[in-house]
Amino acid sequence: MVFLSTMIVWLPFILHVNNRGFDYVYKHYDGPLYVIAAKNFYTNVPKYFAAHLPLYPVLIRAGREVLNFVGLNADRLAYLKSMLLVNLGATTILAGFFYFILKKFRLTARPWLLTAVFLFLPRFLIIRTVGAPESLFLLFILASLYFFENRQYLWAGLFGGLSVMTKSPGILLFGAYSLVIVERLLKTKKIDNRYWWLLLIPLGLLAVFFIYWRQYGDFFAYFHSGDNIHLVFPFSVFDFQKTWIGTAWLEEIIFYFFLYGLTALTLWKSKYRSFFYFSLVFFIATLFIQHRDIARYSLPLWPLAVIAFEKFFTSHKFKTIFLLLLIGIYFYAWNFLPYNVMPIADWAPFL
Repeated sequence: MVFLSTMIVWLPFILHVNNRGFDYVYKHYDGPLYVIAAKNFYTNVPKYFAAHLPLYPVLIRAGREVLNFVGLNADRLAYLKSMLLVNLGATTILAGFFYFILKKFRLTARPWLLTAVFLFLPRFLIIRTVGAPESLFLLFILASLYFFENRQYLWAGLFGGLSVMTKSPGILLFGAYSLVIVERLLKTKKIDNRYWWLLLIPLGLLAVFFIYWRQYGDFFAYFHSGDNIHLVFPFSVFDFQKTWIGTAWLEEIIFYFFLYGLTALTLWKSKYRSFFYFSLVFFIATLFIQHRDIARYSLPLWPLAVIAFEKFFTSHKFKTIFLLLLIGIYFYAWNFLPYNVMPIADWAPFL
């Protein structure tokens, strides 16, 4: 399902429809920026690249070596091809793991259908077919939540730490787990000594800062990378004059806030307490984001929303409309993908 849906997105660019070649896939934001980080690993590049955390670039670099080793004639485009293949591979594993969680926790009677919904909405179809770390990020988050609910705190901390090394909002897992621990402590008056493994999550962030200290000579390079920290005040997205907004046509963001706020409230009664607290913490953080692309920033809440509203997303009515709008989803992807691209005139730095 992942592979075929990706091929359909790529097909017009492979066929050069409207004179748009596959380079439009390669230069979609922010993929090429991760390629620069993969090539130079934060040496001889501006601190701006510190905003693009190292785990995805490390995998891009590793993938490039594999492509060259197996002799796929990828020498010239190896980094760019690896950028896409890492995302495609991470998405495939993510889809399988999401399906596994649905089955293991008995969250739905129709795990295949719910996995399909997860893969195609709301912005995920585009993000998983270009150069982007989100699939990897979601995989680590879901893995951490799964192991936490199984009280395997070493693995929960390890995957949580990997999530932070992929994208900084992964640190919110630590806040969510802390709230679960407080709730359990108030109920049982006991504390599990294995909770210490969860410190691997903030240690993952410290590892990123240590890498930047070695490469940039600045432990806090992430915070000095420019205008990349968009947390301001609640509902600060509704200011068209700000750089990362630039429009007053933002009504769909209200619906995202509704969706994810209702997700947190719906999961309030869930026996999987980390699901609730993570959705709550991440939703509150999302309200503070001052950026037009709330759909992308809030994506870690999407799998939990699918779980929370399982009955709705597997209903006959939804399936009917979903099949109808699937055509529109692809038209949206084909329209958006060549629009949100970097103005690259010289490909040499990315090859």
